[in-house]
Amino acid sequence: LADEELKHGRIQALFTVDEETGLTGAFGLESGMIDGKYLLNLDSEDEAEIFIGCAGGIDTTSTFTYKQEALPAGKFYLRVEVKNLLGGHSGGDIHLGRGNANKLLARFLWLCMQRHEVHLCAIDGGNLRNAIPREAMAVIAVNPEEKEAVRAELNHYAADVAAELSGVDPHVTVDMVTADTPEFMIEDKVARALISALYAAPHGVIAMSHDIEGLVETSTNLASVKMTEPGKIVVATSQRSSVESEKYDIAYQVECLFRLAGAEPSHGDGYPGWKPNMHSRIKDIAVEAYQELYQQTPAIKAIHAGLECGLFLTKYPQLDMISFGPTLRGVHSPDEMMHIPAVEKFWNHLVLILEKVALE
Repeated sequence: LADEELKHGRIQALFTVDEETGLTGAFGLESGMIDGKYLLNLDSEDEAEIFIGCAGGIDTTSTFTYKQEALPAGKFYLRVEVKNLLGGHSGGDIHLGRGNANKLLARFLWLCMQRHEVHLCAIDGGNLRNAIPREAMAVIAVNPEEKEAVRAELNHYAADVAAELSGVDPHVTVDMVTADTPEFMIEDKVARALISALYAAPHGVIAMSHDIEGLVETSTNLASVKMTEPGKIVVATSQRSSVESEKYDIAYQVECLFRLAGAEPSHGDGYPGWKPNMHSRIKDIAVEAYQELYQQTPAIKAIHAGLECGLFLTKYPQLDMISFGPTLRGVHSPDEMMHIPAVEKFWNHLVLILEKVALE
């Protein structure tokens, strides 16, 4: 039936590109490209769950400008690494309280800078704006007579971090090894401002929803720190909220923090959230179909992650939408995987929904 309906144009398939790098395809959708009153978004990560709302988001990028300075004579160089964190999706996993490699690295470097003469030569952490960073590293210069004290402090710090995160990130490691002599160091004033800002920057859940129990309402992710070109260090953060005004509020807080540290912040265009509609007809059809197939009522939820549905709704306000999909884990990480038995259940559910819609 689904094939026949597609042939006669009663069912349209919409494919979008670059969702994870900025929702480029969804932004390109224009009025008049599609018609219809129902939209099934095949982009959720737990079979037996139907989503009817999501958070909106906005990225904030802060750029530090620094001078490359000559290395002082007689220094000893160390590479500090935070690794083996679980990471995860900055929306769907932010409530789990997992470690953020950028935050953990900055915390140790800030402590060292209070007690020792430390020069920052290189720093790198995280990758994607929508992933909680799993790894981060820095190369520092210290006085030879202080290197053992710094190593001892790192050992104590690593033990503290392991204890703090034992319940959520049991494999976290903080290591230090001897590094080759770098080409330059970052001027101290900027280095200290950068590390202080990273240490102070908010990360994690900012507020919980007052309307839907257990739903994260607002969050921010300190996503990445990159030396993108000579003289530039770029810090990327990602803010989310199901309340549009709060989305901008946390983005502006992040902007103020990094501006006070001497960086130049800027915001992306962002994307809107999708307000839940508890009276959705397509939601009722999907629930009925799942009950018929599996004698079970699926969970009805909103998600803190961003979905393209918010943008679809902006262009097509008449659409009645749900989002669902097979079970996925480790999304946006090297551990990403799909639960194979869930695929058949999802497919059968999709086909029956289409059959019921066609018979309306």
